[in-house]
Amino acid sequence: MDGSTNNAPVVPFRMGASQEQRHAYTLLRLLTGINFFGHGFARIFTGTHLSGFAHGMVKSMADTPLPPSLSLATGYVIPCVELLIGLLLLLGVATRYALTLALLLMLVLMFGVTLKQDWNVAGQQLLYGLVLAALLFGRDRFDLSWQAVFSRFRQQ
Repeated sequence: MDGSTNNAPVVPFRMGASQEQRHAYTLLRLLTGINFFGHGFARIFTGTHLSGFAHGMVKSMADTPLPPSLSLATGYVIPCVELLIGLLLLLGVATRYALTLALLLMLVLMFGVTLKQDWNVAGQQLLYGLVLAALLFGRDRFDLSWQAVFSRFRQQ
């Protein structure tokens, strides 16, 4: 013990998870984070920027029963949410909330894609959902919280 008066519980490293499993989990989380961050960043800051993306979404959803105002609002929100999810996953901060938000985003995207009857993209969305669900499912066992990492250094 270091003699400090901090009574905060120390989160131990996950028992039963090998170093390779934790590394694989972390790399998959980082890969997913880069994917979401890149989607959001590109849609907000490159090409036609956020406005162009949002208006393009209205055009792509024109043959669906959704009102154009809803498509436009969704087109403005999606890239911002993608950027936030990506940033949180890359930093390893609030990963439970980031993964849950990502799965909720996939529900919204899947709804739109199925209204368009774009089944190839729907299949891709299912793969995203599978990766996100696996990350969320394995988070408690394999993900190292910042608190756990820093508490390990304090103990040494």
